[in-house]
Amino acid sequence: MKSTLSYQVKLNFSQILQIVKQLPANEKIRISKELEKEVIDSNLTKLLKSFKNNDLTEEEITKECEIVREKLYTKSLGK
Repeated sequence: MKSTLSYQVKLNFSQILQIVKQLPANEKIRISKELEKEVIDSNLTKLLKSFKNNDLTEEEITKECEIVREKLYTKSLGK
């Protein structure tokens, strides 16, 4: 039976940076990609939450789309 041990170590930013700088290039790239994914996921979640609105009906959305299309069409005629 294997026992899994877990440790927590408190590191500040400069300590983490020193550790990362010691990694080979491919590992630095992996870390970079993971951090980028995390930021993108976080930003996407915020964006989706800001647009979430259950009060709109399909009819209201369609009406608004038609208004915008009409404005764009009118604007394109004026050019």
